[in-house]
Amino acid sequence: MIDPDIIEPSIDPVTKKIGIRHVKATNAAGTRTKIQVRDFDPVYTDEPASLGGTNTAPSPLETVLIALVGCDGVIINGVATAMKFNYAGVDFACESQIDVRGPKGVPGIRPYFETAKLDITVYSDESDARFQQLRKNVEFRCPVMNLLSAAQVGMDVTWVQRPADDYEGSVV
Repeated sequence: MIDPDIIEPSIDPVTKKIGIRHVKATNAAGTRTKIQVRDFDPVYTDEPASLGGTNTAPSPLETVLIALVGCDGVIINGVATAMKFNYAGVDFACESQIDVRGPKGVPGIRPYFETAKLDITVYSDESDARFQQLRKNVEFRCPVMNLLSAAQVGMDVTWVQRPADDYEGSVV
């Protein structure tokens, strides 16, 4: 392995295994788009009224942040399982900065995030060394975090560990 803190892959590293994702969508010549994923109820994107939208759903860029925290939640769980790392839950707070001139066509201004700030609070009584190993492996494996980093989005990720008993969240 490249780094002794990176845990072994949870899949055969030699055999290529392609994952395919399918999404269908329709947009009736406006800012609101109806999106169908597998057999789930449709999800929607829109723009805030300040950007010409109808403000009826998250913006596409907000859904990127949704994907980031959702992906981190999945990867934290997978890494924790592989490490036998005990935790009660995780809280996320995420925000990004974009120069809206970019999506409006101003040359030289990138049309996507300049920066993203992500705060991850893990509720666990594990040692700091194991917490840091979890962090390092999640950042190594998270597809959305790595996608943003590869796009040269300035990622400011802060990890905090709090006692497991402090966790008050729930997923319904």
